[in-house]
Parts: sequence; C-alpha cells; structure tokens
Amino acid sequence: MAELTARQRRKLPSSAFVFPEERAYPIHDETHARAALARGKANATPEQMKKIMAAVHKRYPKMEMKEY
Repeated sequence: MAELTARQRRKLPSSAFVFPEERAYPIHDETHARAALARGKANATPEQMKKIMAAVHKRYPKMEMKEY
C-alpha cells in the first residue's frame, strides 16, 4: 500500500473518509478501503464497523467483505 502522507491526506476531500468530521478511515482507493476495514475490525466499535462497511460497500460495491 502506498503511504498516505500528511500533505496528501489534507488534500483529500471530506467525502474520501468514512467519518468526514474526524477525517478518519480514508477510503479514496481500494487499498485504503481494505485497510479501513482491517483497522476497523481491530479497533472500531460494532456501530462504527457497520458504518465503515456501509461506506466501503457504497463506494466499492464489488469489493468482497466476507472476512470483515
């Protein structure tokens, strides 16, 4: 996965994040969407995980999410 620098992260629109008000869990590409799912599985509450999964599915409907 390409590292997202602080500068690149600041340039992303709010719509590129699962939680735009916090600018948390960027999903601007499929690699970062998968990372958001993995990090969410490890760190998010069940409610947050539902939001992460819904946002990723909305943006990448063909992405397989069985493992999450």
